[in-house]
Amino acid sequence: MKYKIGDILDGIINGIQQYGIFVKLDEDTEGLIHISEIQAGFVSNIGDTYKVGEKIRVMVLDIDPYSNQISLSHRAVTNHVLENRKQRVHFWTSLNVKTGFRPLKQALSEQLDEAYKRYF
Repeated sequence: MKYKIGDILDGIINGIQQYGIFVKLDEDTEGLIHISEIQAGFVSNIGDTYKVGEKIRVMVLDIDPYSNQISLSHRAVTNHVLENRKQRVHFWTSLNVKTGFRPLKQALSEQLDEAYKRYF
């Protein structure tokens, strides 16, 4: 197999089904873009947006070595941003722990006191 997971390629739409789009990558290789990987927004009818013979940019998501089936994504290479999407804030520490990020030597006694209060 000359393709690798993560490769970004240009292909030609070869077929459209309710469950996804078949993309011809070269003379011998074809992959499938599942409907969930077509685009970031909602698509009611794939045939209204995409046409057979149209050029499309895709990313290789997975390759099954036994069947040589290739899973593709169009959503991964488009820059569509959902308008009303709320960005999630992620904290890399617990908001309940008040010791913060300090060198261990400085914070050790405070952390031990807090651990003792919680567990004993």
